[in-house]
Amino acid sequence: MNKVALSMLLTLTLGAGFAAGYLFSAKQMTVNEQQANIESSERQVLFWRNPMNPAITSSVFMQDDMGMDYLPVYTDGGSDNSESAGTVTIDPVTVQNIGVRTIEAKVETLSREINALGRIDFNEERLARLHPKTSGWIESMNVDETGAKVNHDSILLSVYSPDLVAAQREYLLALNTWEKSKNSTSKSMLKSARERLELFDVPEHQIMELEKTRKIKKQLHIHSPFQGRVMNIGARDGQYVTPKDQLYLIADLSQIWVNVDVFEDQLSWVNVGDRAAMTVRAEPGRLYDGKVTFIHPVLNSKSRTARIRLEFDNSDLSLKPGMFANVVLYSNPQEKAVVVPSEAIIRSGSREQVFVVRAPGKFEPREVTIGVTASGLTQIRNGVKEGEQVVTSSQFLIDSESKLREATAKMMAAMSSDRELVDEDMSMDDMSDMEMGE
Repeated sequence: MNKVALSMLLTLTLGAGFAAGYLFSAKQMTVNEQQANIESSERQVLFWRNPMNPAITSSVFMQDDMGMDYLPVYTDGGSDNSESAGTVTIDPVTVQNIGVRTIEAKVETLSREINALGRIDFNEERLARLHPKTSGWIESMNVDETGAKVNHDSILLSVYSPDLVAAQREYLLALNTWEKSKNSTSKSMLKSARERLELFDVPEHQIMELEKTRKIKKQLHIHSPFQGRVMNIGARDGQYVTPKDQLYLIADLSQIWVNVDVFEDQLSWVNVGDRAAMTVRAEPGRLYDGKVTFIHPVLNSKSRTARIRLEFDNSDLSLKPGMFANVVLYSNPQEKAVVVPSEAIIRSGSREQVFVVRAPGKFEPREVTIGVTASGLTQIRNGVKEGEQVVTSSQFLIDSESKLREATAKMMAAMSSDRELVDEDMSMDDMSDMEMGE
């Protein structure tokens, strides 16, 4: 009797449990539907999406085969008609999980970068090749080392020349005649004699000394025309030299030239005055700033390149002629350009777009017109304003969601339009039926 009672009690308990579970499940489903209805009344639901497969959507609330509720996708505040159809709203937790990063669009000066290999050379405007103006013998050399530093007007060497001796004697004779007669003829002779000395490059101090002492100087001094370095010496003590012989090659290395070759299709971007930056292996980590000073008018027919001349400051003489250098030309400068990181731009082939932050967690797709790209930044000519936040990472995930919502919105709009046409046709049919009945 006890076993029968126990069995009946167990059966009643299990039945009550199943009934309670069924009632709880039905109640829970009712609560979910009510909650969904409440949410849909507060915010307009665009469609419902399968939680396990976002591609599966429904126009009404439902559950999948596993009993999981479809998730509502809202119109992101449908009262704001200014928002794009592809605007995406993501909760803060998801934003953090997928690693969304943003950056502010700024205004900077941006230039197109052209990379080239350069060769350092002498500044030909500061390069002197010294030749004697008359034949003679080298009496003494004050500078006899290649690479030696010379100052402006330094005495390099002394030359004995019979022609110079004769020119000095002629000048002294003309000077004495002028002092005695003081007439126009003697004055003209004195002027001609002095000009002859000057044409022989006799320095001013030697002419003044000749006038004061009235003694003919056997040696003529040759001076340095500017401060620089002796690059080559072409004569030695006691050597007989003529105007054909190069005595010294002196270069001012404080300003140097760099020649680079630029391809034909890049020439339109380069202009005289453009900024240039250069690095050399001898000075790792150091950046030299220069500018474009000349564009050669002839194109190399074999390499299809044109030579560009750059000028750089070399006050510390760290740059040596003959060095190779890596050069970047900053051409076509854009003043006050709105720029964003290049990785923020999504290129589809037919258009470029970025995602702009409209509010926390709300991202709007914005088609943009781009300009110059340099140093990891891209100019935005149209579509983004200074100060707006753009997405720089995980934008492809946001783009996929945006395209899905945009396509779904278009589909729902088409369905709504078809429904209106059907309703209109039915109303027309009803009116026809009424007219026939009358």
